[in-house]
Amino acid sequence: MILGHKSFHSCVLVSVLTLGLLLPTSGHPQTLKKVRLASSSTNVSFLALYTALHRGFFKDEGIDLEIIFMAANLASTAVLSGDVDYNGAVTGTIGAAVRGQPMKVLLFTVSKPLLFLIGNKDIKDVKQLRGKKIAGSSPGGSATLIADKVLRHFNLEPGKDVSLLPMGGSAASRYAVLENNIVDASFLSVPENIFALERGYNELVFAGDVVEFPQNGFGTSDKRIRENPDDVYRMVRATLRGLQFVWDKNNHEAVTNIMMKQWRVNDRKMAAEMFRHVNRVLTKDAHVKPESVQVLIDLARESAKVTKPVTVADVVDYSFLKNPRLEIRNSKRIKAAGR
Repeated sequence: MILGHKSFHSCVLVSVLTLGLLLPTSGHPQTLKKVRLASSSTNVSFLALYTALHRGFFKDEGIDLEIIFMAANLASTAVLSGDVDYNGAVTGTIGAAVRGQPMKVLLFTVSKPLLFLIGNKDIKDVKQLRGKKIAGSSPGGSATLIADKVLRHFNLEPGKDVSLLPMGGSAASRYAVLENNIVDASFLSVPENIFALERGYNELVFAGDVVEFPQNGFGTSDKRIRENPDDVYRMVRATLRGLQFVWDKNNHEAVTNIMMKQWRVNDRKMAAEMFRHVNRVLTKDAHVKPESVQVLIDLARESAKVTKPVTVADVVDYSFLKNPRLEIRNSKRIKAAGR
């Protein structure tokens, strides 16, 4: 049946009103619920999360989000004890699940590592790293796991052909040990990789070209999923809105402004370069391929010496993503129809 002009707009109006019941408005609820998310890093690969925070998407969902910084392994313990609500380190969440702790990842905002192996000024090829020292992250941390995978890809066995040194702390600390000649190469994220290149260091490998290894997102306990599904749903929806906002080309200026504010970047050109790098790794819809997740699972099993097989279904729960995806997609269609 072909709708007339008035009938079409009536349908659109009904759809808008219906969707208004599904998607939150820009007016924030008067009472917000405090929610705490543990994060092991502040780097720019968390852009979707911070975009949702700066744009008020969490408040739209009735969430007063507090981000607490702690190591990935401690964050999982804190989630299970109820001291925090979510673990923003998916490697830590999966590592805990692999060891039999009841936790699940709920979404991924990054599909591959935003890490760069940067060598000192005398090293211009990965093969030159044989017999050298390389900075990773904390034991079992994502940079260390990725470093192991990348080095083996180039037939360099950590502990034998190269020394992979566990460095706790941030990417800034991994940059500092490179600057101070404590190591010969280091795995850096953005913007440390940009600083290093400006200082004459050499990019040897973009880890994302070698390893499809999901990183950022968040997870929580099976108990919270079971007992507070509505809260979990709202947390997922707010973050997904942040991710979709970043992907919308019409929002690039607004996203650049967020990056400058959140990461205290005064140079707009630098912020744009950071944004370019982040776009290389963002997921489209908070979902990554099962085989990519399995890579992370198997690395975590190897690190924890777990022999029991662990599947993606054992560590990931995508069930909270389906409806928000449809809501956002329908919202875009309605907006397009109203133009």
